[in-house]
Amino acid sequence: MLVELVIENYAVIDRIRARFHSGLNLLTGETGSGKSIVVDAFGLLLGGRASPEMIRTGAQKARVSGIFEAPTSPATRALLESAGIEPEDGELLIEREILAGGKSRAFVSNRPVTASLLRRLGEHLGDIHGQHDQQQLFDPGAQLGMLDAFAGNAAMRNSVRDHYVLWRSCRQELEDLNRSEQENRRLADLWSFQIREIEEAAPKPGEDAELEAERRRLQNFARIEEAARAAYEALYESPDSALTQIRNSVKRLEELARIDPSLGEMAQTLRPCEFAAEEVSFGLRDYLGRMEFSPERLEEIETRLAVLDKLKRKYGASLEKTLAYREEARARLSAAENAEERRTMLEKRLAELAGAYEEAAARLSHSRKTAALRLAKRVEEELSALAMERTRFHADFGEAPWSPEGFDAVRFLVSPNLGEEPRPLEKVASGGEISRIALALKSCTAASVNAKETAPETARTLVFDEVDAGIGGRAAEVVGRRLKLLSQSHQVLCVTHLAQIAGFAAHHYCVEKRESGGRTITAIRELEGEDRTREIGRMMSGEKLTAEALRHAEKLLEMCAR
Repeated sequence: MLVELVIENYAVIDRIRARFHSGLNLLTGETGSGKSIVVDAFGLLLGGRASPEMIRTGAQKARVSGIFEAPTSPATRALLESAGIEPEDGELLIEREILAGGKSRAFVSNRPVTASLLRRLGEHLGDIHGQHDQQQLFDPGAQLGMLDAFAGNAAMRNSVRDHYVLWRSCRQELEDLNRSEQENRRLADLWSFQIREIEEAAPKPGEDAELEAERRRLQNFARIEEAARAAYEALYESPDSALTQIRNSVKRLEELARIDPSLGEMAQTLRPCEFAAEEVSFGLRDYLGRMEFSPERLEEIETRLAVLDKLKRKYGASLEKTLAYREEARARLSAAENAEERRTMLEKRLAELAGAYEEAAARLSHSRKTAALRLAKRVEEELSALAMERTRFHADFGEAPWSPEGFDAVRFLVSPNLGEEPRPLEKVASGGEISRIALALKSCTAASVNAKETAPETARTLVFDEVDAGIGGRAAEVVGRRLKLLSQSHQVLCVTHLAQIAGFAAHHYCVEKRESGGRTITAIRELEGEDRTREIGRMMSGEKLTAEALRHAEKLLEMCAR
């Protein structure tokens, strides 16, 4: 639902700000006051085409922004999440800027977005029905959705979608298997060789690190032996060794402690050093006893490391990755060897899933065709009440490729005049007729949903411009009542020149031109009480507002409120 609309430097609009409400919002005003400009500006937020010609004279850019209640439908939330957009405080801010150079920019929750994403999001937020707008009503997919909403096919559509997803996934897997079979056969010999090469080398995790350490010891044998022997002699073997010096120091401290007991603690502190030096000395002695230089072992290590390095260069940066590659090659080889068995299983599974999909899609198609006859009759009844009594409505069915929506291609056809062949809406209907056809369809859909007591389609902002073109009297009252009924499930914004329609508004706005600073500007204000009565009276009487017109306006408002 649209909560607030701000328009700046757009056409004759300097700056206007309007807050809208749920229910039926009516815009009225003199011809040329700028009502349709407000609608056009709102269309920019839904992804409409931007033109630099609409920038107000003297301005560098035009800007339109709107605050919407954050959509709650799963499809809309998924679209926003995929774009990294998070509504704030339950609201969604959409902005559109038109630059003098011809470019335009769009932002959602202060995040730049493409025009394509804005159009996709706009489909979830609102729809404009008027003579200058690209109608969602013209889209075959949207028409199919309207028919399903009328028929109450939500459960069957979900079933068809679920069957399609399973069938499509299985078919994709089979296609991938067939496409890769020849390549896998060619690679099978390579995988077998690679597995055999790794297994013959029999590498162990961490083996290369252990061999590297041993090689370093053998390559530095003389240096290690010399240093170890020098350490052993300095610590133990030499007459002036560290161990001898520590023992002498301990002995002297113990002798002194017998004279001065306070020195006994020092002797106790030094004694562990004697034990440590002795332990290290014995360790060095054993180490030197084990040391043995073997040129053969060094060569053996070099050869083994060369083998392991070759494996790592070919199959991974480490032995662990090399072993992981072996397991991956084994899995690929096994899959290639079992491809025929896998193909047979997938073909059988695909046939089963195709049968299930066709059965579900056929049930959905039958429901649609049955509902289409009822919808045509209901729409023609609605149009007859809307002063389009000669209009014939028909839902034409064709066959479409399998999709999550089934295999039906639906196109709404109309024949506005007796004897004319039904044609697509955009080919034969005028702007006013389109608005009334849209109103009839929306009314039928809403009424059908309420009758079935099922969840309605996600509430959006529906805008009707020129819906009253060519009608008056009783037909105008019917249009007003239909708009009021539709506003129970959607937010409705309607531009009208007829008092009979304006009387049904839950919220009434007046769009008017003024002069300011020697320039014409458009302003918008919400009417209440006496101001609204006077506006209704003006619409009924024309330029001169009479007392009689005010009385008629009051009676009209009383009647519409019932």
